[in-house]
Amino acid sequence: MIIRPSVPLHPLNWYEAGQTARASLNYVIALRGLVVIKRMIIVLLGLTLLFGGIFGWKYVQIQEMIAMGSVAPPPATISSETVLREQRTPGLEAVGSLVASQEVFISTQIPGQVRSIHFESGAMVAKGDDLIRLDDDVDRAELAGLVAAQKLARLQFDRARKLFSDNTISRSDFDQAQAALDGASALVVSQQARINKKRIRAPFAGQLGIRQVDLGQYLAPGEPIVSLQASDPVYVDYSLPERYLNDLSIGQQVELSVQAYPGELFSGFITAISPRIEIGTRSVQVRATLKNPDYRLRSGMFAGVRTLLPVRDNVLSLSEMAITYNPYGNFVFFIAEKDGGLLVERRQVETGEVQAGRVDIISGLQEGDQVVRAGHNKLRNGMPVQIDNSVKLDGQIVSP
Repeated sequence: MIIRPSVPLHPLNWYEAGQTARASLNYVIALRGLVVIKRMIIVLLGLTLLFGGIFGWKYVQIQEMIAMGSVAPPPATISSETVLREQRTPGLEAVGSLVASQEVFISTQIPGQVRSIHFESGAMVAKGDDLIRLDDDVDRAELAGLVAAQKLARLQFDRARKLFSDNTISRSDFDQAQAALDGASALVVSQQARINKKRIRAPFAGQLGIRQVDLGQYLAPGEPIVSLQASDPVYVDYSLPERYLNDLSIGQQVELSVQAYPGELFSGFITAISPRIEIGTRSVQVRATLKNPDYRLRSGMFAGVRTLLPVRDNVLSLSEMAITYNPYGNFVFFIAEKDGGLLVERRQVETGEVQAGRVDIISGLQEGDQVVRAGHNKLRNGMPVQIDNSVKLDGQIVSP
């Protein structure tokens, strides 16, 4: 329903009413704009306060860190050692294998059935000891027949010789009798040798391996029975690069280590140097001989071999722990005195051979210099340190 004014408006009044309404609308819009601007100002002020607080807090932290950095850190505790001058025995390192001086797998040359076994696995035997015997009954029966034939041939030969001396028979008959005797004797010797081969003996003194046959077993020719090794002395075969050929000689001492006896060294001497250089590896084969009366060293063992070279005097050395190895050069932390305290200086060194955990120092240090042995990971150049050697480390040599 439309409500109309009871009094009609004049056109001029219509115009004034519109101006009034427009002015009111503009006022409302302006008022709302002021509200939005006020809210934006409030938000901006809040953000300014927030970021200002954050930056202020960070600034305070940075200032605290700078203040802390200006205070000298406490000295780092390290372990030290002194550069020593020693007598060193250089050597050529290699790996090799132990070989028995004599080793064979005993077998039979002729077939037969095992009648008796005269050894135990792992036993020590002397040269000529019986190991097994094969059944030889048939062979002995055949031998008896051959011996009888030999006796007959001998009787006939003796008779023919007497008749030939009396010129009763011809020379041809006498020769036939002698040939018959020789043939019968050869058959006896051959059969006796066959019987002897069925009695298998140890060809040399040594230690037996594990038995491979059983009583009553039929053995074919060449079938293995047991291994036999003579390991006193024992050989070690190894190879060295050809550039060391001039450093090798017969009778030169070697030291041997095996994994079965860690920390123990066995001594021997070079007894053979191959006259040929291996083309594929450009190396020379070497054999050394070691005494092994208790048979502790076994054939086939893997061995570390060190060929000793002439002794060198006055060699500077450090433990391996004191050296920091780097692709661009090895270095140590040298301990220096300054203003009544101790500082570390990173110093480049040239290293040489490593022997028993000790490294030869060719240049960079002098006898008596102190260096850091343990605690490198927390050090930097010029850092103050304090020494604590109350705990002795592995391999440490205490200087006098």
